[in-house]
Amino acid sequence: MTDPLRVEGTATLRPRLLAVFAHPDDESFGPGGTLALYSWAGAAVYLVCTTGGEAGVIDDDILERYGSAVAARTAELQCAAARLGLAGLELLGYRDSGMAGAADNQHPQALYNAPLDEVTGRIMHTMRAVRPHVVITFDPIGGYRHPDHIVTQQATVRAFYAAGDPDIPDDLPPYKPQKLYFVVFPKGLLKLFVRLMPLFGKDPRRFGRNQDVDLTRLFDTEFPVHARIDYREVEAQREAAVQCHASQIRNPTLTQSIIGALGRLFAGGETFMRAYPPAEPGTIERDLFAGVQVDE
Repeated sequence: MTDPLRVEGTATLRPRLLAVFAHPDDESFGPGGTLALYSWAGAAVYLVCTTGGEAGVIDDDILERYGSAVAARTAELQCAAARLGLAGLELLGYRDSGMAGAADNQHPQALYNAPLDEVTGRIMHTMRAVRPHVVITFDPIGGYRHPDHIVTQQATVRAFYAAGDPDIPDDLPPYKPQKLYFVVFPKGLLKLFVRLMPLFGKDPRRFGRNQDVDLTRLFDTEFPVHARIDYREVEAQREAAVQCHASQIRNPTLTQSIIGALGRLFAGGETFMRAYPPAEPGTIERDLFAGVQVDE
């Protein structure tokens, strides 16, 4: 299933940002504040979602309403895109691969089994169509080592460098984005979460609605923070987008509620690592478009 990408505003001097993520809700629970902030400020913000998110748990009443997990997650994503003010949305239509070791990994249509060159080529084509100045995606471990996150990150990085190469064929002219960022989060906050979870009878090795995320495995890899975006002006828009993902937020656990509250209290905005151009140690940007030359 693929939605046509709406390319709007490319004939004007609008900053353009392309976000590439794996599942419906990654955009809202991840850098949703940043996406909403730039949309509100007048930038053209586009989103590519590589899978349908069908491996997640969905309540029966939601499945009955929409007919399938893909239809439910797609409707939720379209709702969130509207709340965030996105200029365009593209669904690549690969199947959700599930967490590492899950049976979903073996599905022939899973993103995990798609040729990386194929995924890269499709994302590269979108980059040439949108002509973004800034691209954002996951960090190299996909945030919490989800196979789809990792494949999406690898394909996006390859597409970022390929998009400007005139020797790589496509029916669109080459275009080189100017900046590439990875969404990251400070590990100190995560360590606080992990310490608090047992106090509420929760195992940090079995986190999430599906209890398939081991938070303790995330401490061994840490990425620098080069940009921090304060999105408090658009907190309402971000929260509205989160609420669109009803299948993922229904009946949150006490631990999830506490973690959400701590995140809002201590995070101070959404944080990013600048992958290109390489950042000097100690760099902290407050604007992902800093230094960008906005062209047509």
